[in-house]
Amino acid sequence: MVSRIDRKQVVTTALRLLNEVGLDGLSLRRIATELDVKAPALYWHFKNKQELLDEMATEIFRRMAAPLTGQGPDGAVFEGTWQELLLTACRGLRQALLGYRDGGKVFSGTRMTDTSYAGPLDGFLRRLTTAGFTLGEAAHAWWTAYNFTIGLVIEEQSVYPEPGRPENRDPAYDLDQREAHLGERYPLAAQAGREMFGDLDRSFEAGLRIILAGIEATAGPEARAGR
Repeated sequence: MVSRIDRKQVVTTALRLLNEVGLDGLSLRRIATELDVKAPALYWHFKNKQELLDEMATEIFRRMAAPLTGQGPDGAVFEGTWQELLLTACRGLRQALLGYRDGGKVFSGTRMTDTSYAGPLDGFLRRLTTAGFTLGEAAHAWWTAYNFTIGLVIEEQSVYPEPGRPENRDPAYDLDQREAHLGERYPLAAQAGREMFGDLDRSFEAGLRIILAGIEATAGPEARAGR
């Protein structure tokens, strides 16, 4: 049996449905209904939901590869410092994943299905090693910043589950209720909630600054110059 739909159609439909129903509501059966085919037609391309998620994550990466390396829309090469490149990459990663409902969860823990990620990663690491990092330092710098960004996106999408609708904050993250619940016994924990869950743009930038300072202090040419 040859399916009348192709792999790309399935993934494109899955990413669109993701914004409508979220990760928990996304199923191969739901996608098959949207494509007006029987569910077995999808199993021709994907054995299970995890295989589909792997391909969805790979497609998301393909769509955001240029921002991750600081490449402009016209293909211009990024000319900034390694610090600016790292900030640009993390900001681009966050914005790309926030464009998909549960984008952080989809991206986290999945495996790339091809080598489309390798070119941008190689170029990023090359910029850092050219700036004086060892390969190990460059890899750990990116891995740390990358995981911080993914983790924050997952938390952020718990607070604001619908892409592009910051007015729809999950009531479970109501800051006034949190402070009232914790305030008298745990005043610092209560006040910290506004720092962690209030202005998430500001929280993200603050975290990036801490990571950047840590990299500068422990790795690369700046750290070696100060030893």
